Amino acid sequence: MNKKVIFQDLGRKDYKETWDLQEQLFKDVLDTKIKNRREDAGLETRNHLLFVEHDHVYTLGKSGDEQNLLANKELLEKIGATYYKINRGGDITYHGPGQITGYPILDLENFFTDIHKYLRFLEEMFINILADYNLKGERSPGETGVWLDVGTPFARKICALGVRASRWVTMHGFAFNVNTDLGYFDHIIPCGIEDKSVTSLAAELKRDIDTDEIKEKIKQQFSQLFEAQLIDETTIS
Repeated sequence: MNKKVIFQDLGRKDYKETWDLQEQLFKDVLDTKIKNRREDAGLETRNHLLFVEHDHVYTLGKSGDEQNLLANKELLEKIGATYYKINRGGDITYHGPGQITGYPILDLENFFTDIHKYLRFLEEMFINILADYNLKGERSPGETGVWLDVGTPFARKICALGVRASRWVTMHGFAFNVNTDLGYFDHIIPCGIEDKSVTSLAAELKRDIDTDEIKEKIKQQFSQLFEAQLIDETTIS
């Protein structure tokens, strides 16, 4: 099992361009697995972890309801946002500046073959990070992601998850609100959930947050929970 994970921070990048990169990496891993099964080639499958900060964009999962997008084309243009229907699970969400979006493209057969465990590990990363800031991150029964004040009228989501998996290969991932402009969530019903709000680490702590510090914490948590070795590469071949 290959537990090496190629890490790349893409910086600020267009959503569609990043989605295309994900699809290519995802396909490469699947092609390797298919070749191994057909030809007993014994090739090692590669794992990737991408960090990115997107321009303003709304994405709707394959099982989502388009009515949860409250903005029409004219308003999207006015607020400088784009909109895509994509092939992950979940409903609608927002990505934008000040948010750390992460895309693990993993062959889970290198780690464990359990999608529920995979999602719980992603949640655990951010629960642990929030604890570093004296915030109690929690899971909400029946809902993915990480929340604050679960079970109260003030429940609010701080980290969203949405993944796709095929033959135990994952893509898409998590979006952690760090210094995010929460006003952009006013134009959607986030994740299709009407009775809970959205927050950010900056809003909770009432100060701007060093995103590089958070990125390092995510990398540390990922490495520990998945028992992975991150290999930082500036280019992916």
